[in-house]
Amino acid sequence: MKYPKSLPETHKQLLEKVISTLQQDPRIVGIGASGSYASDTLDKYSDLDLVIAIQPESFESVMAERFDIVDSIEGKVAAFTGEHVGEPRLIIALYAPHAIHVDFKFVSLPDAAARVDDTKVLWEKDQLLTNTFQTAEPRYPQPDPQWIENRFWIWTHYAATKIARGEYFEALEFLSFLRTVVLSPLALKQAGLTPSGVRKVETRLPEFSKKLELTVAEPNKASLKAAIKQTIALYLALRENEPVQKNLQAQALCISYFDQETSE
Repeated sequence: MKYPKSLPETHKQLLEKVISTLQQDPRIVGIGASGSYASDTLDKYSDLDLVIAIQPESFESVMAERFDIVDSIEGKVAAFTGEHVGEPRLIIALYAPHAIHVDFKFVSLPDAAARVDDTKVLWEKDQLLTNTFQTAEPRYPQPDPQWIENRFWIWTHYAATKIARGEYFEALEFLSFLRTVVLSPLALKQAGLTPSGVRKVETRLPEFSKKLELTVAEPNKASLKAAIKQTIALYLALRENEPVQKNLQAQALCISYFDQETSE
């Protein structure tokens, strides 16, 4: 097998254990790797994002035993399921001795076609995973500018209420949400880059990141107010590049409300 040039030796050793263990299970018909493995951008801090393809008739039995399967790979020290990211098929695990994070996504073989990147086949039976990938192109979820516009001004109102009430840490968390869901994805999309939240935005969009820094606040009214105003300004600039139906009435109302309720 030809591994990516960026694959650390520690990750390679663990990956070989994973493949040699899982290929012994007759219900498993393929193993793929996505994320930084697929893009050959790994480093020593990278996790391994694995897709474990199962014969459809065996999917339920594998799901019932997926912790046992993950446990059978030497070195596992902890694992949990991925409901917090809306993916119960996912097992997130940590392996000793090098503290390597591995995501195991167990999927029925036909469902492996739905993927966000050019997932690489690590091992398969009878070209089954390769043939499945050929049935559909990878597609990374894109931000929907109209969906954002329909929500942004109510979100601005929400931010104002949190600052006015003195719920400063709640407001800080909300700013993080807006950076991850609105500002960075729109900026990355408009730059023709994968809109993966704020991940590596510092290096991918350095000039935009300087502006984004001004949305990072301290837990006090003045700092939070300035950060929200910068968030609004960045959003308005990004919105100009999108074909959205603007809700100018909501925009005016919520900005006015924000200024009034957060005034000293």
